[in-house]
Amino acid sequence: MKQIVAFDFDGTLTTKDTLIEFIRYACGTRAFLFGFLRYVHLLVLMKLGLYPNYKAKQKVFAHFFEGMKIEEFDGLCQRFAKDNQHLLRPKGVEAIQQAMDEGAEVLIVSASIDNWVREMITDPVIIGTQIEIKDGLLTGRFLTKNCYGQEKVNRILALYPHRSEYHLTAYGDSRGDKELLAFADESHYKPFRQL
Repeated sequence: MKQIVAFDFDGTLTTKDTLIEFIRYACGTRAFLFGFLRYVHLLVLMKLGLYPNYKAKQKVFAHFFEGMKIEEFDGLCQRFAKDNQHLLRPKGVEAIQQAMDEGAEVLIVSASIDNWVREMITDPVIIGTQIEIKDGLLTGRFLTKNCYGQEKVNRILALYPHRSEYHLTAYGDSRGDKELLAFADESHYKPFRQL
């Protein structure tokens, strides 16, 4: 039977939320703080479950990156990945390599923007939130649904629709991984935290 191993990214394979870290890296701490203050009310409503996660995330993303050339954005992603390898949990990276060595198909299933995720971890298949680009510029909107919650399961099923034909192992650490962990044959919650 085919073996598929799916890892969440932020919090599971990393020690911090990479959206926050990427914005700070790309725009500077001062601009980061002012930008988040502008949307703090939406972020609070989101945490309370009163405002959709994807809408809050898209508004924040658009504030910082709408109108940027894709080449500039991808360059930032490459530099961010190179300068922030310390955010990756060593035991998580080892688990990815072990799964690949054992012949499993490895997926990173993340709500993060896939442009920087694929720069940080290059070998597995990356299933993330994709950004919309028009005329070479970021529109600030997402091309796909935010890869969070049930959307993680939907994306896996889109790639592998015949559920009985594979064994799925999943790793996650948050509410956004609940459906993925429940969908898996074998699940691991917060597996790479140091004791």
